[in-house]
Amino acid sequence: MRDSHQEDQPDAYAALHAQFGWRVDTHFNMAQVCCGRWAAAPDAARRVALKEHRPGQRPRVYTFAQLQQAANRLSQVLQGLGVQPGDRVAMVMPQRFETAVAYMAVLQMGAVAMPLSMLFGPEALAFRLQDSDARVVVAEAAALTVVATARAECPGLQTVMGVGLQGASAEVQSACDVDFDAALAAATPRFKPLRTLAEDPAVLIYTSGTTGNPKGALIPHRALIGNLTGFVCSQNWFGFDPWDARKTSQAVFWSPADWAWTGGLMDALLPSLYFGRPIVAFNGRFSPEAAFEILHTHRVTHTFLFPTALKAMMKAVPHPRRHYRLQLQALMSAGEAVGDAVFAYCQNELGVTVNEMFGQTEINYVVGNCARLWPARANSMGKGYPGHRVAVIDEAGRECPAGTPGEVAVNRFDVHGHPDPVFFLGYWRNEAATKAKYTGDWCRTGDMAVADADGYLWYQGRTDDMFKAAGYRIGPGEIENCLVKHPAVANAAVVPKPDRDRGALVKAYVVLSPDYQHQRSQAADSVAFEAAVHSALQQHVRGLLAPYEYPKEIEFIEALPMTTTGKVQRRILRLQEEARAAQRA
Repeated sequence: MRDSHQEDQPDAYAALHAQFGWRVDTHFNMAQVCCGRWAAAPDAARRVALKEHRPGQRPRVYTFAQLQQAANRLSQVLQGLGVQPGDRVAMVMPQRFETAVAYMAVLQMGAVAMPLSMLFGPEALAFRLQDSDARVVVAEAAALTVVATARAECPGLQTVMGVGLQGASAEVQSACDVDFDAALAAATPRFKPLRTLAEDPAVLIYTSGTTGNPKGALIPHRALIGNLTGFVCSQNWFGFDPWDARKTSQAVFWSPADWAWTGGLMDALLPSLYFGRPIVAFNGRFSPEAAFEILHTHRVTHTFLFPTALKAMMKAVPHPRRHYRLQLQALMSAGEAVGDAVFAYCQNELGVTVNEMFGQTEINYVVGNCARLWPARANSMGKGYPGHRVAVIDEAGRECPAGTPGEVAVNRFDVHGHPDPVFFLGYWRNEAATKAKYTGDWCRTGDMAVADADGYLWYQGRTDDMFKAAGYRIGPGEIENCLVKHPAVANAAVVPKPDRDRGALVKAYVVLSPDYQHQRSQAADSVAFEAAVHSALQQHVRGLLAPYEYPKEIEFIEALPMTTTGKVQRRILRLQEEARAAQRA
């Protein structure tokens, strides 16, 4: 299925870049444009900002007026606790109204919001809290025990504020100094926002730390402007639709992406609020059934779903429109390559062409597709979004010709020579790492790709995920995509297995689909069943890819190691294989 407007629209890519120019005012504040201006509008008491999804119950609905009033109260409380402009305020919060309140409150007072995942253990929390010199932590009741353990390692942490303490145990309540709800109830709903510079720091997000300790990426207020072209294009003109004004007013966004990460914060929460549209919050465990229920119940029109989520949805509900009423107008995906099996599923079963996107915490939303304006190609990362000069470069920083693999990089300046606002300010207290990120004006991503003659980028893998087997350079993504096409596979990860003769063998870790898991549990001989599937998967890959790409070994596991942002952690599996090889030796 193609978007009805795609047939009428020529490839508008070149014209968009030529006509586009950035406008970044000297003073700019994320909270003001995402909430303050809407709260000052005549319809503020009616315009919905957020809907909390509650399975089996009516959703809780909050307007921009309510969001602003609560943010004002929290800003007053934080000021009373001694928080000054530039201070870091940590938030260990899930998707809920109070999380949006915390972001708006911290940002409008010129402090720096530091989101932290609810999944972090005490060691991970302690490192980030101590490294950032965070003064205050706002945490949901479910995270307070872990925060209390981490606090012992953070002498600079002055105050812990607990959210949702009603009904919590005495132990949990004693783990915080301030009750969020009680403090806000006692504060006034009036606050004068600080007039921040666009260049001022707004958010400190720690990267996942695939090598060494995590690094804190300091994001300025202006970075939201740099995100908007990618968001609008990947969401097929979200927020304002020149083809159909009715769709503009009906836009509803939802994504399971954690608001503690760039994908949830900069790709979902903030841009939805920027355009004055409601976003759905769901504080629950992801499942395909829950995802479809949210899409159906809230009439979600725009979404961001990780490839791992889409794969699970495809396997669990092959024909969703038989069971759910879907109103999707756009679907963005990022984090891993989607693969053509999922791409076809989205078109044929969800009724929408998936727009793949690529970005990083440091330079987010820079590459992708826009089915509404230029053709989306299955498996392609897309092209640089308007305002971003993107290229594939070699080790010396020279642009690679079409068809030659290299590293994806983004230039500090757009095609007109103007500064690109999407760039981060640098790594927190790590000037050496900041310098190492650049080659001249090119900011390196660490991701390998090939550009074709039309400017589309084709992902090859992380620079540290690529490997050689028997002299051939292997990119795991293509093999993983091929495996997922087989009905037996829910998900897969490919890594090198050290081999004395060939350097490395191609090894696949495979999670069986629910149907095949059931078949294995019913089989008289589960070992023989797995052996048969092993052979079938090898033949499947052999028949579709090059002979040197099929996995010489397949290991079935219950779940792949994943980051909290939904990316497969191949590094963990690779290190596991290296450790096993050392033991064998």
